Amino acid sequence: MNRRPLLSFTVCWVAGSALGCLFSGRSLLICLAGLLLLPVIWAVSGGIRWRTATVLVTALIVAALYWEHSEVRNVSLLPEVLGQPVSELNEAYITAAGVIASPVERDGDRVDFVVKLSSVRLHQQGEQSAAAGAVGSDPEGERVTVQIKLQEESEIAEAALWQRGDRVVIEGELIQPQIARNFGGFDYRAYLLTQKIHWLLKGTGTASVTVNPQVSWEPSTILRWNDKARSVLGAEMSRLFQEPHAGYMKGLVIGIQKELDPETFRQFSQLGLTHILAISGMHVAVYVGVILVLLRRCRLTRETALTVTLLLVPVYVLLSGAGPSVIRAGIMSMIALLAARLGLLKDGLNILAASALMMLVWNPYLLLSVSFQLSFLVTAGLMVYTPLAAPLFRRLPGWLGSSLSVTIIAQLVSFPLTIYYFNQFSLLSVAANLLLVPFITFLVLPLGTLALLLGRVWNAASLLTAQLAEFLNNITFAAVEWVNGFTAGVLIWASPSFLWICLYYGLLYGLLHALKRRTEAMLVPQFMDDETRPLAELERPEPPGNHINTTNQPDFPSTANSRRATLAFQAYPPTGATRWSNSAAILCAVGLTILLYKGYKAEAIRDGFGSISYLDIGQGDSSLITTPGGAHILVDGGGTVSFGNREEWRIRRSPFEVGAKTLLPLLKQRGIHRLDAVILTHGDQDHAGGLQAVLEGMPVSALLFNGTLADTQPYTKLMTTALDAGVRLYPVQQGMSLEPDDATRLNFLWPEPRADGQTLPEEVEDQNHESVVFRLEMNGRSFLFTGDMDQAAEEAILHSASQSGIKQGRPIDALKVAHHGSKTATSADWLAFWNPGAAVISAGVNNLYGHPNGSVLERLADANTEIYRTDQQGEIQLRVGKEGISLRHKLTPIPVPH
Repeated sequence: MNRRPLLSFTVCWVAGSALGCLFSGRSLLICLAGLLLLPVIWAVSGGIRWRTATVLVTALIVAALYWEHSEVRNVSLLPEVLGQPVSELNEAYITAAGVIASPVERDGDRVDFVVKLSSVRLHQQGEQSAAAGAVGSDPEGERVTVQIKLQEESEIAEAALWQRGDRVVIEGELIQPQIARNFGGFDYRAYLLTQKIHWLLKGTGTASVTVNPQVSWEPSTILRWNDKARSVLGAEMSRLFQEPHAGYMKGLVIGIQKELDPETFRQFSQLGLTHILAISGMHVAVYVGVILVLLRRCRLTRETALTVTLLLVPVYVLLSGAGPSVIRAGIMSMIALLAARLGLLKDGLNILAASALMMLVWNPYLLLSVSFQLSFLVTAGLMVYTPLAAPLFRRLPGWLGSSLSVTIIAQLVSFPLTIYYFNQFSLLSVAANLLLVPFITFLVLPLGTLALLLGRVWNAASLLTAQLAEFLNNITFAAVEWVNGFTAGVLIWASPSFLWICLYYGLLYGLLHALKRRTEAMLVPQFMDDETRPLAELERPEPPGNHINTTNQPDFPSTANSRRATLAFQAYPPTGATRWSNSAAILCAVGLTILLYKGYKAEAIRDGFGSISYLDIGQGDSSLITTPGGAHILVDGGGTVSFGNREEWRIRRSPFEVGAKTLLPLLKQRGIHRLDAVILTHGDQDHAGGLQAVLEGMPVSALLFNGTLADTQPYTKLMTTALDAGVRLYPVQQGMSLEPDDATRLNFLWPEPRADGQTLPEEVEDQNHESVVFRLEMNGRSFLFTGDMDQAAEEAILHSASQSGIKQGRPIDALKVAHHGSKTATSADWLAFWNPGAAVISAGVNNLYGHPNGSVLERLADANTEIYRTDQQGEIQLRVGKEGISLRHKLTPIPVPH
């Protein structure tokens, strides 16, 4: 700490900022006081000077206060400016004027950009439009995200003229960003908050936007020029390369990732190779190295070459998109180049600390950026852990040992954050990075850059270079796809706790440090190379501190011989140090193994409890059942419903799909490694669509369905995927049952048995009537799942029960209301038969169907049934034990005894 005061200061600054982020009020003061004791205790014990302790305490306090100051200022001014509460402003129609403050990006029929507001006006009820000059209230430069949905293909050309710096007047609907509606789900509102954005402004067509191009020079003009340059470079890439190579090369060379093929990104992500597609330290290092070599070849002096390169680094940072990772690498490169130019002592950790401190002072919310965290953590890890790991690869050739140590350390250091944010890790990631990163860095990247540079100078050569790069890309894509074919190597992890992450890094450091000490001890020479061998009598001296019996030993013949004996004596590895290293290495390895096991099996400990999660996936259905024995059963998967065939120009590169964007990430985030069963109640898209992503992204043992087929392409694809993946298919019918463990049983009540002799599934258009209905018995409690069953199916079940002499079903604890609360089901007789204590309705917020229907809500109320709705309360979770049921829901997460 005394040798690296800047590093110590930055670590304390990060800690203070983290405390400000995690806590507030009295909790912040208590935690901050506890943390402030550490440098004081350290100073009292003599570990650091009091002056250093004072600086560290100051860093902690100032960082926490700075974060709190930023939080106080990071609020929306629109409610105050417009004189309306937030609830009233949501979905209000306004006219806003301001300046475009970001690149303008189009994806299909939607155009996105950020506007820095100068004035805003709220439309009165019944008012249709406002004149461009009618806005007057000043929101002090608040930023909003604008989304314009294009109405005609001809509007694409008009929107393409919009640029950063243009003054705009926009008429549209003010929308509050969506919060996380499931436990552990993505919180879009919190994400925008880190960018100091509080509202979305949605307009319809280019007619809702009035644009006045920038006419005078302003500081933002530099960014406007940069946007144009990136657009020109992207267009040149599109001219030189065919798809999907064009999108891939844009991301690799100039950091434009919006056009990257989603499937390519998924393949790279699964292998932990996405850092290649983001401009980072690797790209900056190659860029700086090439410039220095070229300038030296031009016979420039060392000082001049360093100065010119220093000035060119910001240009590359801007052209590559200025993401957190490339800004970090750019700042570090500039500091290192300046230090080399001035002949100052360079220290990598101090340079890294200076970069982090500068960025956090500029924008403290960068601390929450995944890119920022990974970039700095991996860089720091390489600096700290690589020297510890290097001796372990001493027997390998230098280049191979260096590559292996760097690759393995990078994977080990990034592992906790990878599983925290992405919830999966490939065991083949190390091999893929070791082989593909040098291949892409030293072959594909230079070829892509060369093709881009030659594009306007020598077209034939640039096209030939592009073709060679495409050939190498095909090799890369084939290798990535082949490696990803070994699905057993992909492990799913629950997001670990902060304590788990800290323990992981501590144990990893202890293990590598102990192994390094052991290796160094084993490498100590038996005698000095520049000395003669010691006397035979002194060949095995006693350890230091022990009495050496020299009785009957001849006197040392000379001072030189005495020195030789002393040197030989000191050169022997201390046996105690070796034993200590072995013991420490074993303890750390065992601790790390236990930690990894506990992290991987986080969901395995059930304590006799089961759970039911009614997920909020919009206008659709999906429920997750986890039994006391640890079996996971997914009932339906939701799905995004599309109406008719969309025009090609409207199709987005990565449209929202509930299975890939909501359901599968939730399952992984909860550490579910395999689904023991998926129950598809029927083939409608709002129940079956999301299961496609689940089958592609997670092992599934069995798929239970209603025994019919739906005549739709998505349903056919789903069943084909299941067969190709080796999933066992079971058509269920009335009278069947399933027992995942001793405490759980599923009794299937519908569909009715098929006619004798009918073995092949038949195609059924009305899938709702054929919905799978089952009663779940778990820990002595009962739950009814009904899919989209209609009233005719209800009557058939009740008739069948009546024929069996059952006039009243055993009361159930919770009813999953059929068909999202539609009036086509949940009759009074159905409720009277089951007498449910609670009812859960899965429906989308402000859905177009008016679900749930008012008459259904009235019948539930008349039956004294407690009502829970995903459109109002988000995900609804039941924790089922033998003693009772506890309930919580995401939007008001206070457990309520049931």
